[in-house]
Amino acid sequence: MKINYNLLHKDTNSDARYGTLETKRGTFETPMFMPVGTLANVKTLTKEELKEVNSGIILSNTYHLWLRPGEDIIAKAGGLHKFMNWDGPVLTDSGGFQVFSLAERKNILEEGVIFKSHLDGKKLFLTPEISIEVQNKLDSDIAMSFDECPPYPVTYEYMKNSIERTLRWAKRGKAVHNNPNQALFGIVQGGEFEDLRKYSAQETVKMDFDGYSIGGTSVGEDKDTMYKMIEHSTPYIPNDKVRYLMGVGDPIDIIEGVIRGIDIFDCVLPTRLARHGSAFTRYGKINMRNAKFKEDFTTLDSNCDCYTCKNYTKAYLRHLFVCNESLGGRLLSIHNIRFLIKLTEELRVAIKENNILEYREEFIKSYYNKE
Repeated sequence: MKINYNLLHKDTNSDARYGTLETKRGTFETPMFMPVGTLANVKTLTKEELKEVNSGIILSNTYHLWLRPGEDIIAKAGGLHKFMNWDGPVLTDSGGFQVFSLAERKNILEEGVIFKSHLDGKKLFLTPEISIEVQNKLDSDIAMSFDECPPYPVTYEYMKNSIERTLRWAKRGKAVHNNPNQALFGIVQGGEFEDLRKYSAQETVKMDFDGYSIGGTSVGEDKDTMYKMIEHSTPYIPNDKVRYLMGVGDPIDIIEGVIRGIDIFDCVLPTRLARHGSAFTRYGKINMRNAKFKEDFTTLDSNCDCYTCKNYTKAYLRHLFVCNESLGGRLLSIHNIRFLIKLTEELRVAIKENNILEYREEFIKSYYNKE
């Protein structure tokens, strides 16, 4: 078995789904949020801390690991799991998002992409075959197809040509994928164009991947446009395959994505915000450097059950950031990741009780401090 998605309940008032994702490293409930460990490490956190916040799958980055330490070194270590001492599932993205942020359009070729390393400026060339071969050696549980992630906005003509190339790349990647223990996901693109989203989804599904991702979101579009991108994609993905929305980690966006049929999410947002002193709470994001917390000896979020909220006050957390103590970023990372994972846990309950729309309404009221 590579992976197996089981749809157990569908909300009666939306497209929200509750299910389980079976992997050889365990079975996990969905919807779920995946912490991001770009360089085989969720920044500042240990395996034990990730387990404590109830992490399931974590994500690592093919592009970055290809450059450092290299896929051959990780293979010699026994694969990514042994290298990073993580016994849960790992998903590796294709590296495409990073490549396209570094490449000029003229260097996006049919064969692959020419770009410069962000480390030393060295000229690099990444193809669908190389991306899949690297992921095969990393031995992740789930690998992603190599696709083009166009910026927003682009013309209809550009997006159509991009989709056609991504479909050809998906076929090439699937042809060289040879790790029998590793699932391979296809990626749906299409920008904000409804007919192109439908076409991309239908053609990608014809290739019969183990799961499907919705790409091209969180690239500069407004929230309503993002939600339409999801709505234009999910109806054409089979009910018995998992649906993954890439790079989305805002709490409201996770709720809206779940309502539209998404099963798994990932984003660097919780740890990035934490390092800069920002924390998710049920009453919106707060900045721990704010002077109003200097004598605030209450917990960060009374609704949270994480280690940080059980043991430290806002006043102490503010003190850590004002003094540039690295513990502050660690403690907020624990909290922010737990906040999003706990959010998906609550969404599962709401789906099973057929009241996810009511949950969204109440969450938005408190998150935006609305009466």
